Amino acid sequence: MNRWEGLDEFVAVAECGQFTAAAERLGLSSSQVSRQVAKLEEHLQARLFYRSTRRVVLTEAGQTFLQHCQRLQDAREEALRAVGDLANEPKGLLRMTCAVAYGERFIVPLVNDFMQRHPQLRVEIELSNQTLDLLHSGMDLAIRLGRLQDSRLVATRLAPRVMHLCAAPLYLERYGRPHSLSELARHNCLIGSSDTWSFQQDGRELSQRVQGNWRCNSGEAVLDAALRGFGLCQLPDYYVQAHLRSGALVDLLAQHKPPNTAVWALYPQQRHLSPKVRQLVELLKEGLAQRPEYQQLA
Repeated sequence: MNRWEGLDEFVAVAECGQFTAAAERLGLSSSQVSRQVAKLEEHLQARLFYRSTRRVVLTEAGQTFLQHCQRLQDAREEALRAVGDLANEPKGLLRMTCAVAYGERFIVPLVNDFMQRHPQLRVEIELSNQTLDLLHSGMDLAIRLGRLQDSRLVATRLAPRVMHLCAAPLYLERYGRPHSLSELARHNCLIGSSDTWSFQQDGRELSQRVQGNWRCNSGEAVLDAALRGFGLCQLPDYYVQAHLRSGALVDLLAQHKPPNTAVWALYPQQRHLSPKVRQLVELLKEGLAQRPEYQQLA
């Protein structure tokens, strides 16, 4: 007997409570359904139903088996939908989230390109610096920066992300250049969303609290203050790469640069074969790779 044979008949009888009703649901004869269930019981060496003239009732073994069979049916249907969707045009509603500044600068323009290509798609983008729970908020996709925390989600790396400690030549002329992490305490540090900066020392990552007379939770604002010579800053590559190349900023303590993190696309397991999610993730990966900020980082 095929190991899958009889499962659909068994579930139909369990859910309908009658062989006749189950046969009508499946478009089979009652005798066919009865034979398949009997074969299944023989194969399992277990009785699945208590039978009477009017109804059938699940045994304890039948109740346990039903739960597993229903999950198998759901997984099978999901797999069939996923494969069938592969060739489909992205359409319907796609809900996603991303950090505010990064979303405005990099992600939203690429999503708008995607919508122009696929007019049947509707998009809702929530830009927030809070980490939203995709599984409870009904989001299809999240763009996250740095290190991943939620192992329940499928992750695709979209782009590199390297943190740089840097300052303008004007600041370094006035206050000198730090040569060790311990020297940061005597420098004015431009604080963004956190006053704890990440570094690497002796092969391990460490965090160091910094202080200064300036704070703002905007990367662009931190960059502007650094370019004016207000102090040291630690920012991701896409903020400072062009200024490091031009000499407007100087890279500092390169030997203590923290381990590279990344830009990630995260999505629930059941979304990862959806055409709208799959194709958008590919477009984001290609689009970010073409940005000048990322040209020398991949």
